[in-house]
Amino acid sequence: MELIHNGIENVRAVRIPAGVGAAGRGHPAVGRVLVSWRAPQSAYLYQVYVGGRFVGATTDSGQRRMLCPVPSSVTGAVRIEVFAVAADQADQDWSSRIAPAAAGDGRVRIRLLRRQSLPLGAEFVVYGDGGSGVIDYGAPLPGGSLPIWAGPLDKCGFGLAGFGAGDFGWDGSTAVGFGIGAFGGGDFGLAADVLEWISGPLEAGDYRFGVVVRDARGLASAPMEAGPVFVGPAATAVEELSLLVFDAALNRLELAVD
Repeated sequence: MELIHNGIENVRAVRIPAGVGAAGRGHPAVGRVLVSWRAPQSAYLYQVYVGGRFVGATTDSGQRRMLCPVPSSVTGAVRIEVFAVAADQADQDWSSRIAPAAAGDGRVRIRLLRRQSLPLGAEFVVYGDGGSGVIDYGAPLPGGSLPIWAGPLDKCGFGLAGFGAGDFGWDGSTAVGFGIGAFGGGDFGLAADVLEWISGPLEAGDYRFGVVVRDARGLASAPMEAGPVFVGPAATAVEELSLLVFDAALNRLELAVD
C-alpha cells in the first residue's frame, strides 16, 4: 500500500459558518473546517489526516474537498495532510505510515531515569548552551535542578517499606510501585521511574544540553550531553485574518492577525 502525496498541493482549510448573526456576521462552526486541495490523480480516492489521525476519505475520484473535524483548541497550529490512495484501501487507517511531526511547541523535554542506585540527597542538574554551541556548566538552566529523591521513604524499594500499608501495587511509601515504573530501567529486582525536565519557550535554533548528577557533598558526575537539537516554535493559531492594504505596484499584501 502506498500513500501518494506527489502532485497534491494548495491544501487549504477554512471555517464554515454555523449561522448568521443579527448584523450579518457569520458565526463559525466549532470543531469543523472545510479542507480543499488540488491534485491531478483521477484513479484514486483521497484520505485526510488531521494531526496525524485519519479523519475521513473521499467517495469520488473527482472530489477535492471534505468537511473535517479539527481540535477546538487554538493554542497551536494543527497539521492537515491529504494523500491519494487506491479506492479499495480508502477506508483503512494508514496513520502508522505517516512520519510523526515534531512537537513544535518551542520547548525541549529531557527524560531522566531515576534508579535506585542514585544516592539520597542527589539531584539532576541541567545545563545548556543558549544556542551558542558551547554548553555553559557554570550555571544551571531555570528550573534545571531536580531533586532525585524527596526523602528516605521516596527511595524505598519494593518490599522494603511497611508491608500492606500502601495502595494496590505500591509500597507504604512514595516510591514507584513494582511493575509500574520504566520497564527494565531499574536495577535487578527493583522498579524505576522517570523524571522529566521541560524548558521554557525557546527561540528557533539549535541547542545543546548537558546533565550531571550532583550528590549532597557537591561531587558531580561526568556530564551526559545531548544535541544539537533543533527547536522550532509552534505557529500561532489564527482566529481571523483581516486585509489591511494591498500594494499593487509591489505585489505586496499586508494582513492583520485577529
